[in-house]
Amino acid sequence: MKPDALKKRLKQNRPMTTITIRMPEDVIEDLKRIAPQLGFSGYQPLARTYIGQGLRTDLERLENDTVSSFIDSLKRHGVGDEVIQEALNEVTGG
Repeated sequence: MKPDALKKRLKQNRPMTTITIRMPEDVIEDLKRIAPQLGFSGYQPLARTYIGQGLRTDLERLENDTVSSFIDSLKRHGVGDEVIQEALNEVTGG
């Protein structure tokens, strides 16, 4: 995830919206049981954390897939590895 996007995600008072989601009762009971053990004030913050972790994982994977596809396309168009690496270093600050 890009640093600016990550900073926004870490802001404590981000706007929230209410949703309704149907989940099995046993899952909710498990969330309620383990939330305090993990230091959460309730099951909803724990559920948000789980959703956020999964979302960040998928976003990173998809971004990496897009970058890999783009690199492959550049290679097919004759762009050399050295130029690609130089551009990646420039973009990532590496």
